[in-house]
Amino acid sequence: MEVIVKKRSRRKISWLRRLLRFLLFLIVLSMLAAVLLLTYLKMEGAPALQVSQTTRLLDANDVIIGESHQGQNRYWVSLEEISEDLLHATLSIEDRKFYDHYGFDPTRIAGAVVANIKSGGKAQGASTITQQYARNLYLTHDKTWKRKFNEMLYALRLEMYYTKDEILEGYLNTIYYGHGAYGIEAAAHYFFNKKASELNLAEASLLAGIPKGPSYYSPQNDFERAKQRQELILRSMVQTGHITSSEAEAAKNAQLQFAISENEDTAAIGPYFQEYVRNLLMNEYNIDEALVEQGGLQIFTTLDRDMQAEAERWVEIELGSTEELQAALVAVDPRTGDVKALVGGRNYLQSPFNRATQARRSPGSTFKPFLYYAAMEHGFTPSSTLLSEPTTFTFDDGRPDYSPSNFNDNYANDFVTLLHALAFSDNIFAVKTHLFLDTETLVETAGRFGIKSELENIPSLALGSNDVQLLELTNSYSSFTNGGKRVEPRFIRKVVDKNGQIIFEKEPVIEQIIDPKLAFIMTDLMTAMFDRSINDYASVTGGSVAHLVNRPVAGKSGSTPFDSWMVGYTPQLVTGVWVGYDLEKRLNHATEGQIAKRIWAQFTEHSLKDDLKLDFHKPPGVTGVYINPKNGLLATDECPVKRLTYFVSGTEPTEYCQDHMPEEDSEVEMTEEDVHKKEKFLDRFIKWFN
Repeated sequence: MEVIVKKRSRRKISWLRRLLRFLLFLIVLSMLAAVLLLTYLKMEGAPALQVSQTTRLLDANDVIIGESHQGQNRYWVSLEEISEDLLHATLSIEDRKFYDHYGFDPTRIAGAVVANIKSGGKAQGASTITQQYARNLYLTHDKTWKRKFNEMLYALRLEMYYTKDEILEGYLNTIYYGHGAYGIEAAAHYFFNKKASELNLAEASLLAGIPKGPSYYSPQNDFERAKQRQELILRSMVQTGHITSSEAEAAKNAQLQFAISENEDTAAIGPYFQEYVRNLLMNEYNIDEALVEQGGLQIFTTLDRDMQAEAERWVEIELGSTEELQAALVAVDPRTGDVKALVGGRNYLQSPFNRATQARRSPGSTFKPFLYYAAMEHGFTPSSTLLSEPTTFTFDDGRPDYSPSNFNDNYANDFVTLLHALAFSDNIFAVKTHLFLDTETLVETAGRFGIKSELENIPSLALGSNDVQLLELTNSYSSFTNGGKRVEPRFIRKVVDKNGQIIFEKEPVIEQIIDPKLAFIMTDLMTAMFDRSINDYASVTGGSVAHLVNRPVAGKSGSTPFDSWMVGYTPQLVTGVWVGYDLEKRLNHATEGQIAKRIWAQFTEHSLKDDLKLDFHKPPGVTGVYINPKNGLLATDECPVKRLTYFVSGTEPTEYCQDHMPEEDSEVEMTEEDVHKKEKFLDRFIKWFN
């Protein structure tokens, strides 16, 4: 028995010896690897403290319209010039052991690895301040293990050659705080109009939370979320002993006084356009925010700086002194979809909310062209007539009655043509047409034109009751003037990195979606709102601004109690304008209802002053005849009003108007041969006239 025990004891000792030898081997191997690694890093020398490079935005003519200036040399300050509260807040939340480790924290890394394994992703970070500084200087922001390993190597090199204070100073001068502000001095100025040395505890704890997610934790983007992050930082500072609980409570409840940004480059040329481009790069093209702002990119846009200046000028002039009244404008080249000008509000610095791309409002009668295009696809012509009178629509499926009304309760109380209904924006005609077609038809048709907002197949959709975006509505009108093609709005032509390599290039996206003949006829119908010949006997909706534009134009206005719209175009430019209040405040249409039309007319006339006055292209298969616009019949010499109107060949009217014939003539019925002779004469006259 004693022999067996001794044998077991010897085996145990032997196993322990082997384990100790193996552990010793691992230790020696690790030390050797560490020595080799450190030797290699030492041979690499001190890493250069590179500075960020300016990203530039260029217009359609490749002229610079904006720059991201805030690199680390622009607002560099020493540690002594930074608030101690900011230093303590940053260390407490980002790296409590900063002064104790050698560039990375094994405990944090191990914890992050375990958390990532459990979650199956790479969401948990473990970067020290040194690692973050290394990443900002030398690496991308990809969440990969390779990048983390390289990050550690750079961090070790930084720790070898620079002091802790130098690393902390560099970090605080290069970290991104959002809104184009790099470094704490730029951030302090942007958010509070202060120097970094002047930040109090409340301000410092708020700013210290932003770098973790510059857009996510920005107080301008989400104040409540930023405050929650601030409270976390204040608790962390209490735990590290930098402040007391009472000081944390006072800072949490302190009133923050934010400054208005005075970034001259952003405010100078198309600030809403530039901000939208940056958001596109980050959200649609997945380019890292820091790279967009400081990566030395060349961003080639579609903006026409002269058109942009005209847009901003006329918005400012026509809005006048009513500070709450807002406006938005979008101008698009219908041939390519290039956005040439964009105004998202009357003052970007006071309100960066982009009403051209972010807001959705009811478009009113500007939606009717889609309806009437669908009607012509189903057999309507400009001469088709319906009775315009006060009407209540009832439905068999249990839906409530619907009683739309015309503006100012103005009804023809007679049959009117589609041409007349569009020129005078007759709502009864529109709803009757909508219900005749089946309400789903308009939903489908608007979708073909590029309306992506959700639409309901309800009776009031004919009058633009569903909310849409100004950009999508304006761009959708492009199909009427470009021969029936749908174009996608294009803001960015290409993006080139700091080495001259093209990151991506975007060509125009063009697709034939509607009949060119019907597109041209719709354009002809939409010129009627400015037609002075029609204006001889009544006031068309564009009559008040027709004298401001001296070139062929077409379009449609629209209004709701809260909105005023105008979307119009020439062969080379489509422009949409919205005017209204941000809150649910009604417009005074007597004084404010014409502003959108005036902005549109003045902008169109002045932005194209150096361009050719082009006629709309008439495709084959279209015939023009003179009609009486009120009844849609062929006009006679006795008709007081006549208009050259276009039809798909073979659908033009053949009957002459007799409403204005002398009584003795009207009693005599014209023979078929007489009608044929008059038609032949009229055709010859039109051919000679054209």
